[in-house]
Amino acid sequence: MQNRRILFAGDIVGRRGRDFLMANIEKIKKKYAVDFVIANGENAAGGYGLTKKIFYQMMEAGIDCITSGNHIWAKKEIVDVMKEDSRLLRPLNYPPDVPGQGYGIYGDDNPPVAVINLMGRIFLEPVDCPFRKIEEILPEIKKITPIIIVDFHAEATAEKIAMKYFLDGRVTAVIGTHTHVQTADEEITSLGTCYITDAGMTGPVDSVIGMKIEDSIKRMITRIPKRVEPAKGKGKLEGVIIDVDKNGECLHIERLREYE
Repeated sequence: MQNRRILFAGDIVGRRGRDFLMANIEKIKKKYAVDFVIANGENAAGGYGLTKKIFYQMMEAGIDCITSGNHIWAKKEIVDVMKEDSRLLRPLNYPPDVPGQGYGIYGDDNPPVAVINLMGRIFLEPVDCPFRKIEEILPEIKKITPIIIVDFHAEATAEKIAMKYFLDGRVTAVIGTHTHVQTADEEITSLGTCYITDAGMTGPVDSVIGMKIEDSIKRMITRIPKRVEPAKGKGKLEGVIIDVDKNGECLHIERLREYE
């Protein structure tokens, strides 16, 4: 089998993010010769959560797997999708009786691609330990495929970096999400795992991490907890492209920014 090229699109925020992604994903796949696409979709519906309709629209547009995080439960209808479609993931380290699954194995290629979704615990809701949880399931996944992509949805940079070293040489990639700000620290470790602290955001360019600027500033000045809405205007896609060999080793990682 030839090497694989995988695109990971950073957190999709609101209509602007998902429309830009769906309108451009096939062109981007062709431009960069991508054969597998992962996107974090927990903010795709109005900036909070994901609906069944939007999920299937994005899958039809050319995405292979959608990961998520702490906002995935904002739209209750998504629970049914969690139960019926393995292409939508929720963090693995939620309690075991929570609907859905925390990892999936995709494709008929030899080997296929495994995607694991984890959530951090620093400054986020209390969940099970992401380090212990992935340790439990890694041996099972490695029996099936060496290509393992981890979306670590976490707030704290230190927690993401710690996960990089914890999984170093044992997974193909550790890709951070949640902060919506693309970091410039992409690397391949000496043991062949590629890493970035945050893949960035797929959403409106002129915004406060995807939300309306005026509403965001007002909430910060007044300290009144008011829900903010996704911004409009021009869109962008941020993420990373990684090249992977058949042994699951990352050969190359590069940041991606595509603007409207």
